[in-house]
Amino acid sequence: MSRYFLFLFLFIHQYTSAQYSRYIIELKDKNGTVHSLDNPTTFLSSESITRKRKFNIPIDSSDLPVSKTYIETLGKLPDLKIIYTSKWLNLVIVQTTNQQTIAKINGLEFVKKQFPIANAIAPGLIPKFTEKLYSGNDSYAKENEKENIISYGKGQNQISIHEGAFLHNMGFQGQGIKIALFDGGFYKYLNYTAFDSIRKKNNIKATWDFVSNDANVNDDDPHGMSCLSTMAANLPGQFVGTSPSSEYYLFRTEDSGSEFPIEEAYWLIAAERADSIGVHIISSSLGYTRFDDAFFNHQYTDLNGLRTIVSKAASIAVSKGIIVTNSAGNEGNDPWKYISAPADGINVLAVGAVNTSKQIANFSSFGPSADGRIKPDIISVGWNTQLIAADGNVGIGSGTSFSNPTIAGLIACLWQAFPEFSALEIIDAVKKSSSQYNNPDNRMGYGIPNMKVAYLALDQERNIRNAKRILTEKNIILYPNPFISNLKIAYKSNNTGTFNWSIINISGQIIKTGIESVKKDQYYVFKIEALDNLTKGMYFLNYSDDQGKGSIQLIK
Repeated sequence: MSRYFLFLFLFIHQYTSAQYSRYIIELKDKNGTVHSLDNPTTFLSSESITRKRKFNIPIDSSDLPVSKTYIETLGKLPDLKIIYTSKWLNLVIVQTTNQQTIAKINGLEFVKKQFPIANAIAPGLIPKFTEKLYSGNDSYAKENEKENIISYGKGQNQISIHEGAFLHNMGFQGQGIKIALFDGGFYKYLNYTAFDSIRKKNNIKATWDFVSNDANVNDDDPHGMSCLSTMAANLPGQFVGTSPSSEYYLFRTEDSGSEFPIEEAYWLIAAERADSIGVHIISSSLGYTRFDDAFFNHQYTDLNGLRTIVSKAASIAVSKGIIVTNSAGNEGNDPWKYISAPADGINVLAVGAVNTSKQIANFSSFGPSADGRIKPDIISVGWNTQLIAADGNVGIGSGTSFSNPTIAGLIACLWQAFPEFSALEIIDAVKKSSSQYNNPDNRMGYGIPNMKVAYLALDQERNIRNAKRILTEKNIILYPNPFISNLKIAYKSNNTGTFNWSIINISGQIIKTGIESVKKDQYYVFKIEALDNLTKGMYFLNYSDDQGKGSIQLIK
């Protein structure tokens, strides 16, 4: 080897090593932690603990903070700054350009491995947000507004496509549901009138900029503000979002000036924060495939839900009891064409885009995931979506970034209606309600969710669960009794056949009657409605099945 070639090789090697400034250090264990799984109150909020216990989600070693002993050891290394720690993946994010320090890290007994996640110089070569945004006066349908308790204005069509008003009209507008938005900034959310309602109600519960490590997210990119508006805007008659009464947590995890995997790490840390404070839903309109330094680029084979940092984080978040919705991506027209991370996450609801006429947007990214799962999962309005534009006026935007929060808001309203159901059960109901659930494909996934269908399915499941709980000794119970206008018959069948019932008054006159088909050992809840006009007094429910017949006294 010539002396010149040796010098050139050493120069290139040193440059390659020195061009990185931020690293991930994976740790082998959590030895030395001061926390105990027997006392999770020292590292989780009461809300987070309650959710986990409610849905039988174990609190395990992944919930324990990173070993304080290891952090202190790393903190003593020269020219090294600890940025964040991740308990879920047991890692430390650090900043340094000192190659001797990197070498020392590799020699530490508790270090599993280290690898770079960002360059020293951030050139910002990859476009950050490809959504089209502009103010406008696009038309909207008014014919159904008189039936709604909310005057949606220009938000009418994108709510109607999901029958979202069905939930809103029953009073489910997201109250008590905590939604965390992960984005590149929420420009002027403190100033624009569209957000007066959530500000006055104190429904913006917390903000944090994980890029700058401060609480100010009002001066950054407007992308997140527009996403927020599809859910939280409340300008009756002009534009109302899908979940105007939810509680919001605004987290900036995206650096709009560059594209490096450290942003995936910020997403991870924000997800851990969301879990620790008891957030119900994470709405993320972000995606990662290419980076400013091609060394970091993801391949399609990486999108199996468990390989990239951000998809690992999203998959874990769902396993902790959080619903995660994420934009599928806007690369349907590009050579890549596929979804991006973390849309590939396990049980993450990846959301593609259609217009209000239910036409698929040509930019909406394709599935499936690399391991063959249906992606996108569902579709919402992301082509000519009504929203609050960067100037604070009602405008129009196109991109899966906007279809994602639009449906996330309605899912929040659905979960409010059925708080006893787990994240996975709500996700399943949303998928099953969708327009092509029985014939999914790689463009629209399971299709367009229908909130009325999802509600009725969950309501029926709730009734069945109630029936199983109360039918411990008997095979039939009526409730409520006394009744006002509606009755329910909880019934367990002993054989396949028919169940016949009739309501009669004390004179023997038949008021209502019905015949139900039943299967052996199944639970049922039959609803008897429209009893408002009955006079107060005594009635009887007579019933018969293959085992015999009986009568139950009723009081109105």
